[in-house]
Amino acid sequence: MREFLIVLMLVVAFMAGGTQAIAEEAKKAVADVVVASQTELVLTPEQFESCRQVYFDRCAGCHGVLRKGATGGALTPDKTIPMGAKKLRDFIWHGTGGGMPGWGKMGVMTAAETDLMVKYIQNEPPIPPQWDMKNVKASWKLLIPPDKRPTKPEHNRDVSNMFAVTLRDAGQIAIIDGDTKEVISTVNSGYAVHIVRMSMSGRYVYTIGRDGKATMIDLWMKKPETVAEIRCSLDARSVDVSKFKGFEDKYAIVGGYWPPQFVILDGATLEPIKIVSTLGYTYDTEEFHPEPRVASIVASHFAPEWVMCVKETGQVWLVNYTDPNNPGIKMIEAERFLHDGGWDASRRYFLVAANMRNKVSIIDAKEQRLIANVDSQGIKPHPGRGANWVDPQFGPVWATGHIGDDVISIIGTDPVGHPDNAFKMVAKVQALSSGNLFIKTHSKSKWVWVDHPLSKNEEHRTTLGVFDKANIKGGIFKTVKVSDYGKAVHLEYNKAGDEMWVSIWGNLGDADKGKGGEIVVIDDATLTIKARIPNLVTATGKFNVYNTVHDVY
Repeated sequence: MREFLIVLMLVVAFMAGGTQAIAEEAKKAVADVVVASQTELVLTPEQFESCRQVYFDRCAGCHGVLRKGATGGALTPDKTIPMGAKKLRDFIWHGTGGGMPGWGKMGVMTAAETDLMVKYIQNEPPIPPQWDMKNVKASWKLLIPPDKRPTKPEHNRDVSNMFAVTLRDAGQIAIIDGDTKEVISTVNSGYAVHIVRMSMSGRYVYTIGRDGKATMIDLWMKKPETVAEIRCSLDARSVDVSKFKGFEDKYAIVGGYWPPQFVILDGATLEPIKIVSTLGYTYDTEEFHPEPRVASIVASHFAPEWVMCVKETGQVWLVNYTDPNNPGIKMIEAERFLHDGGWDASRRYFLVAANMRNKVSIIDAKEQRLIANVDSQGIKPHPGRGANWVDPQFGPVWATGHIGDDVISIIGTDPVGHPDNAFKMVAKVQALSSGNLFIKTHSKSKWVWVDHPLSKNEEHRTTLGVFDKANIKGGIFKTVKVSDYGKAVHLEYNKAGDEMWVSIWGNLGDADKGKGGEIVVIDDATLTIKARIPNLVTATGKFNVYNTVHDVY
């Protein structure tokens, strides 16, 4: 459109010989074209609201509520209009190799819905609502008070080997017995639950949905159910509990995408205590950012603190919960676009991906400082919580895969025993393809597992890559094909470390065909499939109680 306007003005000016009269005609012509262009982008109030909700549910996580971009590019009109409707439609329908899902190809959006979304993202973003303490308190529901809950488990199951499984599009959590593979309970939760964390006791499951709704599930009940719930924001990705000695399970925290804030809660009831905004300035340019979202949160083992990543400003906040009404906050400058990460094996060093800067920031939780920003030598690192093992050459290491290419980056984490390898890239190996989201191992396993759900290669999306810890540089030891549909995503071990569980992420619309989703259980010794847990709609994240409590990954 802009190119057309420029040509139009030049032609008219040339034909006019530069006269004032014709110049005015040129301006009028340009204005008429602009008006016509704007008319093409008009949506009815109903269409606009529908698109706003779809964008919030499907797109805001990467592109931001204000559409200024982060993991995904900016989608403000100054960026989208020059791209043109055809290119935008292709992006939405087919996706990209950099991690953008193909919403049309996946059956999530129809052709008509795609056309409306093309118009929507060429309009100015709407001003999103706020969500203050009044709203938070009004949403709090204490369904079963602590004194009304069981005083001991009402079953003989091993709670520590239970799994909490997110059923993304169903808005549910499936509680599964890791020993029998039985689905014990299916509990309603927030929309598209992102992560699950466990109480230090291993009794409670804490979930956070992308709609900002947090739930607390009691695993001691004969049929586990929600005992408390609260909506801490309108969009969220992170939740955790207090772990430091003397504060075990006393408090919980929820980090918001929109509004950009965090909320401290009572750990036993989810009653809200304190809300804190993360609005502020970028660490490098010191420009005000209107949407610095809370990404990953982990609980420190060295102080009564949460290690919290503020995505857009590039800061790691150490939030001290000794006095939750007056939380102390230490800001550590790290790198912009912090996303997900986890502890090294010692649980002293937190490694988090700054995915749009292709770096991994390393925080020393004991000394409360940045150790290093390590270039991952790949495009968009996405570790989940990463994977820890002892390499025969490099000693203790931590690894991440990448969304944008097939690089597995390995970083040394032992400054005492292996100082020459500490906090630097020591090796990189190739995965099966790009589009990796999670990497996983277990201290009792000799393997490192990698998924490829966002691969351009359809076959690779349902195939896992297995590496031998003893010879990581040797590349993929074996591939394991786990499904003939959907995507294989998110890896988790059972408590004993002898089973690998992987989700098959199907489509909600294919549930009646038996292709809505399931979990595949793989024997870690033989690398063969030993069980399937079917009929789990868009099964995604799986979290073993013992491994989550003890940060085993």
